[in-house]
Amino acid sequence: MRDGFVKVAAGTPKIRVADCRYNAEQIFTLMREADKQGVRVLCLPELCLTGYTCGDLFLQDTLLRGAEEGLKTILEATRNLDMVAALGLPVRANNKLYNCAAVIHKGQILGLVPKTHIPNYGEFYERRWFASAADSSFLDCTMEFAGQEVVGLSPYQIFSCNMPNLVLGVEICEDLWVADPPSTRLCAQGATLILNLSASDEVVGKADYRRQLVTGQSARLACGYVYADAGEGESSTDLVFGGHNLIAENGSLLAERRFATGLTVSEIDVDRLAYERRRMTTFPAGGEYAYSNYFELELGKTKLTRYVSPNPFVPEDAGDRAERCNEILKIAALGLTKRLEHTRAKTAVVGLSGGLDSTLAILITAVAMKLLDRPASDIIAVTMPCFGTTDRTRDNAMELAERLGATLKRIDIGEAVKVHFKDIGQSMEDHSVTFENGQARERTQVLMDIANQTGGMVIGTGDLSELALGWATYNGDHMSMYAVNAGIPKTLVRHLVSFVSDDKGSEDPRLSAVLDDILDTPVSPELLPAVGGKISQRTEDLVGPYELHDFFLYYAIRWGFSPKKVFRLAEYALGDRYDRDTMLKWLNNFYRRFFTQQFKRSCLPDGPKVGSVTLSPRGDWRMPSDAVAALWMAELEELQ
Repeated sequence: MRDGFVKVAAGTPKIRVADCRYNAEQIFTLMREADKQGVRVLCLPELCLTGYTCGDLFLQDTLLRGAEEGLKTILEATRNLDMVAALGLPVRANNKLYNCAAVIHKGQILGLVPKTHIPNYGEFYERRWFASAADSSFLDCTMEFAGQEVVGLSPYQIFSCNMPNLVLGVEICEDLWVADPPSTRLCAQGATLILNLSASDEVVGKADYRRQLVTGQSARLACGYVYADAGEGESSTDLVFGGHNLIAENGSLLAERRFATGLTVSEIDVDRLAYERRRMTTFPAGGEYAYSNYFELELGKTKLTRYVSPNPFVPEDAGDRAERCNEILKIAALGLTKRLEHTRAKTAVVGLSGGLDSTLAILITAVAMKLLDRPASDIIAVTMPCFGTTDRTRDNAMELAERLGATLKRIDIGEAVKVHFKDIGQSMEDHSVTFENGQARERTQVLMDIANQTGGMVIGTGDLSELALGWATYNGDHMSMYAVNAGIPKTLVRHLVSFVSDDKGSEDPRLSAVLDDILDTPVSPELLPAVGGKISQRTEDLVGPYELHDFFLYYAIRWGFSPKKVFRLAEYALGDRYDRDTMLKWLNNFYRRFFTQQFKRSCLPDGPKVGSVTLSPRGDWRMPSDAVAALWMAELEELQ
């Protein structure tokens, strides 16, 4: 349960209608199985101790006593389990009958939560037997139930744990279907995990709607949501129950099971949810009072089973990935379209190196020109060979410009750089940072001057990953007039170029071919002399694999995870590709560079936000340039 992860489960026991003894055995057996799997929070279905479909038998004292005795049996059988569970049963109070969830822990009843919204339409006639929690308030009452003194019978109870940020709330089936579910108020009072005990029948199309409800509510409330549905054993007189169990977190479906009994297990990250609520200024602080209960769990390390994508910026499904790429290209192009219109720029000037980033920039610019109904010749593609430029990248840049119909300019900057080096006393044999940055700044000067000559604007090529690492020459490739790639991480840049290649394959095979060759070219700034005509400088050898850095960036910045937690997830998701020492090395490098290079991000040009992570100093990331990384680096030292 360290790092905010708590293992949860939705369970569907196989029951017999009205056979409370049998059902109690099935329930505590399932609870024991959950405990073996490390589950610490378990949600079971609505009225599972009696069966949901008992009908008028709910009014029989014999069934109600049987349910109470069944709960006693479960409490005794599970009093040594380090688990909190919610299970459904009928409860009598003040001459009324309530459809309740009993929240139990180590043989104790923490609370009884009655259902608020009682359906009386279609196939459901619960009002024939059950009263609504809204009809009466028992918040401050004390009642005897299952041999224990229970304080409170209220839908508005939260259950707090010694594990920080783990706070439970409970609602029952139809409560989720209404316009203002109880979970809204419970989450405002601090609940981070909602348990829903349900008995929802199966009809065609209902599963999709149920799934949308659960994931949507978890997104609106920035909460975890565990939905346990009735299944095998319920009466099939008129309805069929499929045991559709769901576990969701903040809009994402983590686990799902249907037409089966047993457990559906995953892990909810309550620290992540708490961070998201702090970040969202619109999330309510407090609200109407909810009665608070307390329980303690052993704070061990939760074994992770939930899926963690090794490439969090890139959808894994090919169809989703293509849709995402198409959307990003349109968003970025729309941003550039607005800027070109507003500035009345006659041209868009792109420094085309034959690498991935400049390729994406000119592809976005081409889309923008098409949206403006302007000729592609209004794009001025400038290739500027120098000491490290290879024939491959130069030729690819020229071929790409030709296939897109852009106006191509080739300007060899070698002699100009040599004159500059002579002026400042920089030896051509000294391949230090001055040697590299002098070329980068000369390229930017050329682009800016051509933009002035043609009444245009310089389109930036630097991507989000480079901004995070500060992998840019200050006032060199760091600067432009509109930075179309600024919100796109390197791992996604590759897929965007690949998407265009696939999309244009039949229409223009030569364009597709040059894009494919660019994709196969090592990532390099080409600022050091080539060796044998080949690239001698590989970016990922110097700063680390972008696959790792994009993973670090996503979890450290988007979710505010600590270095230890980022590393734990990296080992879990990428441990089959990189060893521990390699990941630690580059994680240290990530934090060191992220803090020291903020000054470059503090004066970035405008650029479109396309995803959930951006480092614009005017938008999602505001950080002083002299912030100290000591706390983060100290935590990394502990890992070593």
